[in-house]
Amino acid sequence: MVRITIGGGVAVGCLVFGLSAAGCDSSGRVAKLGGPDGPTVVYPETLTGIDLIQLDAGEVDLVEALVSHRSQYHRLLHQLRDYYVTKGYAAKAEWASFELGGLGRVKQFLYLLDAEVPTEAIRSDASVPEADALYLKGLDLMRRGGHGVPAVYRTDRMVEAGRVFRQLIDQYGTSDKVDDAAFYLGEIHSAYLKGQEQLAVRWYERAFTWDPSTPHPARFQAAVVYDERLHDRARSLELYQKVIEHETDHPSNVRHAARRVRELSSAGRAPGSSTGG
Repeated sequence: MVRITIGGGVAVGCLVFGLSAAGCDSSGRVAKLGGPDGPTVVYPETLTGIDLIQLDAGEVDLVEALVSHRSQYHRLLHQLRDYYVTKGYAAKAEWASFELGGLGRVKQFLYLLDAEVPTEAIRSDASVPEADALYLKGLDLMRRGGHGVPAVYRTDRMVEAGRVFRQLIDQYGTSDKVDDAAFYLGEIHSAYLKGQEQLAVRWYERAFTWDPSTPHPARFQAAVVYDERLHDRARSLELYQKVIEHETDHPSNVRHAARRVRELSSAGRAPGSSTGG
């Protein structure tokens, strides 16, 4: 079973925050999912903003089993490769290495949105050389994967870049590069991985939450995805207004945002309503 640390204790057989049906302790401040060979997810310190009513215990059980078996598969494949290397079975060692390499090019999901994207509680302001190196590595992978040329991009390179950016965030949460990594995770999920708009907007939102002065047009990108692809008028209107206020270094984005604020505001008025007093 997947082990989850909650406020220093361990709960076995539970994946999400405070789900009483699964026997979790909702009083815990931090929960971590995973083990030495599997993914680690740091959950929010509180349950604020998480709608427990919408969680499906059946889904939780299935995701938990998936993560556990995925971790075991990865661990056993490593052991098999090492066994072949020790025994001198070069061909089979190469097969196992090839299979492991394939796993590294596949995006693996945790399927629960609050597990996919870390808490908003990160605050970053430190220069961390290791994080800087990971950031540059992620950018290089995106470049080699065709970033900016959607017609010829390589999905495997984008997945690998996303893994590097996520490593940066997970391991160096105080780095001043976490907002940059979050922005590019938004770009990857928005432009290069099909059907991942919900993850894209969450990463964009993390970028400007972690650093309100981020140089990236994260509010604008999130607004466009909410507007054009998720059709969430209220949220896109809110973010377009924030673009006008905070992203003045991108004049064309501000102009687009101002136009969409007018259009969305007009569309939201009831038929026959008056704008005058």
